[in-house]
Amino acid sequence: MGYTANDIRNICLLGHGGDGKSALCESMLFTTKAITRLGKRADGTTVSDFDDEEKKRQYSISSSVIPVEYSKCKINVIDNPGYFDFAGQIVQSLRVADAGVICLTAKSGIGVGTEKGWKYLAKANLPAMFYVSKLDEEHANYFGVLDALRSQFGASVIPFTFPILKGDQAVGLVDLIEKKAYDAAGKEIALPAEENDRIEEYMAMLNEQVAETDEALMEKFFMEEPFTAEELSAGIKAGLRDRVVTPVFCGCAYTGLGTTNLLANLVKYAPNPLEGVPMVQITDDGEKEFRLDPQGSPAAFVFNTMADQYGKNSYFKVISGDMEDTLTVINVRTGDSEKLGNMFFPRGKDNTKTSKVCCGDIGVFTKLASVRTGDTLVMPGKSLQIKGMEYEEPMYKMAIYAKVKGTEDKIASGLVKLNEEDASFTYGNDPETKELIISGVGDMQLSVLMSKLQSKYKVEAVLKPAKIAYRETIKKKVEIHGRHKKQSGGHGQFGDVYIRFEPQSESEEMIFADETVGGCVPKNFIPSVEKGLRNCVGKGVLAGYPVVFLKSTLYFGSYHPVDSSDMAFQTAAGIAYKEGLPTAGPTLLEPIGELKVLIPDANMGDIIGDLNTRRGRVMGMNPDPENPGYQIVEAEVPIGEMSSYAIDLRAMSQGRGSYTLKFVRYEEVPQMNQAKIIEDAKKEEEEA
Repeated sequence: MGYTANDIRNICLLGHGGDGKSALCESMLFTTKAITRLGKRADGTTVSDFDDEEKKRQYSISSSVIPVEYSKCKINVIDNPGYFDFAGQIVQSLRVADAGVICLTAKSGIGVGTEKGWKYLAKANLPAMFYVSKLDEEHANYFGVLDALRSQFGASVIPFTFPILKGDQAVGLVDLIEKKAYDAAGKEIALPAEENDRIEEYMAMLNEQVAETDEALMEKFFMEEPFTAEELSAGIKAGLRDRVVTPVFCGCAYTGLGTTNLLANLVKYAPNPLEGVPMVQITDDGEKEFRLDPQGSPAAFVFNTMADQYGKNSYFKVISGDMEDTLTVINVRTGDSEKLGNMFFPRGKDNTKTSKVCCGDIGVFTKLASVRTGDTLVMPGKSLQIKGMEYEEPMYKMAIYAKVKGTEDKIASGLVKLNEEDASFTYGNDPETKELIISGVGDMQLSVLMSKLQSKYKVEAVLKPAKIAYRETIKKKVEIHGRHKKQSGGHGQFGDVYIRFEPQSESEEMIFADETVGGCVPKNFIPSVEKGLRNCVGKGVLAGYPVVFLKSTLYFGSYHPVDSSDMAFQTAAGIAYKEGLPTAGPTLLEPIGELKVLIPDANMGDIIGDLNTRRGRVMGMNPDPENPGYQIVEAEVPIGEMSSYAIDLRAMSQGRGSYTLKFVRYEEVPQMNQAKIIEDAKKEEEEA
C-alpha cells in the first residue's frame, strides 16, 4: 500500500543486551502476520539478527530496520545492539528515529542499558517510552519495575498498559486510556473489577502530566473538570513530544501478550516524521533546523551502511519529496552523481524492491559506490547538506599485525571497506612505532572487526597491545673525545672531535653549538659533526628510543689536511655519542596523558584506587553538571599504564563510566619501572 509521511512512525529500540529488543521485533512481525513463525535467536532465525557474526555470537552487532504494518500505518522499527561497543550504531539510528522505546525485563528491571537508552533519547530530545518485557519469566515483577522507573526517571513515567495477574501469572493486560482488558491474542476480555482502583490512580498521574502541556488544560485540571477524549489524546501526543509523558508498555514477546496493544499505541501517539525533531542542516552561515518537506525537491540522508557478499547497502531516510528509482542524485559531500536504480524497502536481510520511497520513510540503496554513512543525496543544482554523524572518540587502541607476512596491504584495504560500514572506529599508522593502530569502543567491537576481516576479506590479523612511544634523555653533563682514524692504501680517514653533552629544557630537538676556536676543526666540517650527531639521536643507548632535550657542543678537535672528510667527522661524532651518552646518566621518559573520567558517585573509591595502581595523580574531582549523580575525575597518568583501561573501567562501573585521554608531556619513568621497559625493548630488537 502507498504510504505518506502521516502514516509512518520511525521507532528506535534501545536497552541492554538480552532485554528483549530483537524478540519484540519478531513478535510484532508475527502478530501482524508478516512472518508465519517466531524466530529464535538461539536458532539464528530472527529477522533482525541476520549477519553471520550476529548468528555466531548471538547478539546484535548492527542496527536493522524492521517495517511493521498495522492499522494503515507503517512502523519502521530500528532494532539496535544492546552492547555498548556498538554504540556507534545507536548514534546513527537516533538521527532518523522520531521516538525511542527502551526495553527492560520484568525480572531484571533497570539496567545500565536502560539508563543509557534514557540518556541517548534525552540528548537527542526524542520522545521516550518503556517496554517491560518477559512478563512470563519466573520472579517477573512489573509493578516493582514500574516503581523503580518512576523513582529514577520521574513523574513523567506513566503506565499505559499493565498486566492482569493470576497468582504470579500474567493472564492479560489492561489498556489504561481505553479502560479495556485484553488477553494474549489481543482479544478483548472483561475488565476485572479490582483493576478500577489502579486505573483511577494511574489516570490521575496521567492527567497531571497532560495538564502541563497546555494552559487551558491546566486550568481545567485545577477546576477538577475531566478532559474530553480529544483533549486527552492531543495532550498525550504533545506530552510525549515535550518529554513530560513517558508511557510504559508491557508484554511477553513469546506469547504475544501486549504486542498488539503496543502497536496500537505507537500508531495513536508516536509522532510521525513531519512532527518529529527537526534535523540539523549545515549552511554557509552555520547550523540551522531542517524540517521534513513532502512537497520539496527529492533528498535523502544516509544513516547506515552495510556490506554483504553482493556489495554495499546504504540505508537512508527520505527528508524531502519522494525518492524514485529513475532519479540521478548528487552526493553533496563528494559532488559525484549517482544513478539510483536499485531501491528497496529493508526488512532485516530481506529487501523488497520498490520504485518509490515517500518522504519520512526508510529505504535502502544498493551499489552506490561513493556513498558513505552521513551523506546527503540531493537533486542536481540543490545544496542541502544535513550534519554528519558525531561518534564518541574511540579510546581502546590496539596494534594490528598480519598473521601472514606480506598481507599487510590486504588488511589496510579491508579496514577501508569496514570503516565505510562502521565509521565509529578509526585506524592509521603510528609514524613513531611504525605500527598500524586500530581504535574502537572496546574489545568486542575490535574482535568483530577481526572476524569480518577474515570472513569477508579473507585476511587474518592479530591484535597486540600498541607499543608506547618512550623517549630517552640524560641527566648529567659529560665531555667526551671521539676519534676516527683509519689508514689503508691511498687516502686514510681522519676525524677528531671533543664534544660536551648536557641536558637542556628548551627544546625536545637536540640543540647543537660550536665553540671551537682557531680553526681546530675547519668550518666546512662542523656541519658534518652536527649531521653525525643528528643521525644518532634517533636511537638512545638504553632501549633504542629517540633522545630528547639534549645539548651537544663541539668545543675542540683536530684534522688532517689530506685524510679528513665529511664522512670521517660524521663517524667521529657518532663514536663520541656512543661512548659519551652511557656515562651521562641516561634515563627513560614516558608519555603522560591528561585523563578525564566520568563516573557515578558510587564508583569513586574503585576508580581512585585503580588510578593509584596505574601511577596516576588525581588533580581534581567535580560533580558533572549534565549528569546528576556523576563525577568528573581529572588525573595525569602514564599512557603506558592505560592500554586496558577501556575494559577495566567498564567492569568497575558496569559500563556507566566513560573517559578521554590526551597526551600532555613526557616525564621520567621511575627507576624501578625502567628495567622491564629496557628488557622488553631489547627482546623485541632480537626478535626483529
